[in-house]
Amino acid sequence: MSEFIDNQCCVETPEGIDFVQSAAGPVPRILAYLIDLGWRLLVYLVLSIATAFIGGLGTGFLLIVTFLLEWFYPVYFEVYRQGQTPGKRVMQLCVVNTDFTPITFAPSLIRNLLRWADFLPLFYLAGLLSMVLSDRFQRLGDLAAGTLVIYRDQALRQARMVDEPIQPLAPAVPLTRDERQGIALLMQRADQVSESRQVELANWLEPITGDRGEAGLRKLKRIGYWLLGAK
Repeated sequence: MSEFIDNQCCVETPEGIDFVQSAAGPVPRILAYLIDLGWRLLVYLVLSIATAFIGGLGTGFLLIVTFLLEWFYPVYFEVYRQGQTPGKRVMQLCVVNTDFTPITFAPSLIRNLLRWADFLPLFYLAGLLSMVLSDRFQRLGDLAAGTLVIYRDQALRQARMVDEPIQPLAPAVPLTRDERQGIALLMQRADQVSESRQVELANWLEPITGDRGEAGLRKLKRIGYWLLGAK
């Protein structure tokens, strides 16, 4: 039963460091979906009551809101809320790229626009079968977008274990996909890399941190913590 619920995924960095996370199985993802569905239904109910006396204008407004909620509700939260819709936050899940870097707009849009394919032939049967057959529990939208859903609390627990509490810091410059991956993985596997090696890696990333040595490493860890979705 445990193999049906979650699965270990591994990414190896160029430095040879293995990074392991647990992919979320169908059960917690279905529960997260139902929570999000409940929130959307509540919004629909409130808006239906509020626009009932406006007539045609209210109906048009309700249709627009329905379209935006159905297609862009998850995109907004995944991109701007560290890969978590309200339902995923309750279930302690988050959407990431397959290399464990934070999800961006294009992959999020692809995975959510393809929900119609996951829905076929009815009640998300295709998506459920895809998750069961995939070794990373990816639905069709995930496979097309190169994303997966993991347990967010595990990533943050690993980060908090590396040393003293760290205040997250947003990067001052745009980061490439490889830079995001490298920083996040260093943060979560710092206990497996020597201090001198960490400083060396931080020196390579001076254009991002603006500092070298111990100061650069501290700032790099703060950025890594931010990439993991900490607040």
